[in-house]
Amino acid sequence: MRIRVDNRCDDFDSYRAARVKSLFNAESGANFSLDAELPIEGSDWSIGVVVGPSGSGKTSMGWQVFGPEALYEPEWPADRPIVDAIAADGDFNAVTAALAAVGLGDVPAWLRPYAVLSNGEKFRATLARLVAEAPEQAVVDEFTSVVDRQIAKIGALAFSKAWRRTGGQVVLLSCHYDILDWLQPDWVYDTATAKFHGRWLQQRPRFELDIWQTDWRYWPLFEPHHYLKVPRMIASRCYVGTVDDEPVCHLAVGTKNVGRKGVEARACRLVVMPEWQGAGVGLRFLNQICQWQLEGHESARLPGRRLTTIFHTSHPGLCAALRRSPQWRQVSASLHGANKRRSAASMQRSNQSRIGSGYGGHFRAVQGFRYVGAA
Repeated sequence: MRIRVDNRCDDFDSYRAARVKSLFNAESGANFSLDAELPIEGSDWSIGVVVGPSGSGKTSMGWQVFGPEALYEPEWPADRPIVDAIAADGDFNAVTAALAAVGLGDVPAWLRPYAVLSNGEKFRATLARLVAEAPEQAVVDEFTSVVDRQIAKIGALAFSKAWRRTGGQVVLLSCHYDILDWLQPDWVYDTATAKFHGRWLQQRPRFELDIWQTDWRYWPLFEPHHYLKVPRMIASRCYVGTVDDEPVCHLAVGTKNVGRKGVEARACRLVVMPEWQGAGVGLRFLNQICQWQLEGHESARLPGRRLTTIFHTSHPGLCAALRRSPQWRQVSASLHGANKRRSAASMQRSNQSRIGSGYGGHFRAVQGFRYVGAA
């Protein structure tokens, strides 16, 4: 595919324009030309990237790959939350899966209009909408330009995995080179050097996740990003995952009496910081801690005692990931909450509650899973 860009505008002759030409020996700012060869026709590819500095012709190239109508610039309604605006006529589970897949797992953000989101949330919301709508061909301008570099890299990784499942073709236009190793695109054209690169085979950057056993002291950092506002678990141990000493994820583990079977571990309060959502770190973190319980590891809730772990969640994306994993078995699925009066009465009999309190009475769909380890 031959790309030819010839941009023209008026050649101004004002005093200041003439003085700039004189001072910097610039003949004119009216013309911009670019010739590029993109050998992508007839090839099987999913993600292409045009990268280079600002003003080097990326947007003009993007318009010519699929045509200007392929430029993805969705309009967002001001009176609806993003969960209603994304694929409005589509399946609810597909929408929430797209949001989770690109790393926007912060559930309260789903309930806000696009205009009030942070830049990082807007970036991921747009990617989620692109994944959910899944056009055959699309061009995304200024990819990762308005977000910090940590969100940009993890967001690029998350988008890459999600987009490849759609079967469509997308061209991403960006002035940042640091996302290429995370995206692993099928081709790259660099406007700075006028060079075309085929499949990006550089190794994706690795990071080490360190897991620490602690108490609830770190919970205030994570609590704003948890989708439930509930009390802390009694008699539990907390685990925090860090990357380069930065807190990334959190989990609490207690114990649960299961009658004649004895005791098993109960995990909850799983939170992954927004800038790390979509990197796969949450499930990796959860699995490692549950494996410790299964082995009776010294870092387990009950060291020396082998326990299975039960875990409940309402998050559609996490539920889907756990169902796909051979290390987990689904054990329950409640489409509504428990009877609140019966719960309150039981708690009062146990002298654990004041009048009027009790769990249940809601319509939150809760799904339960048990960690069984690698097959």
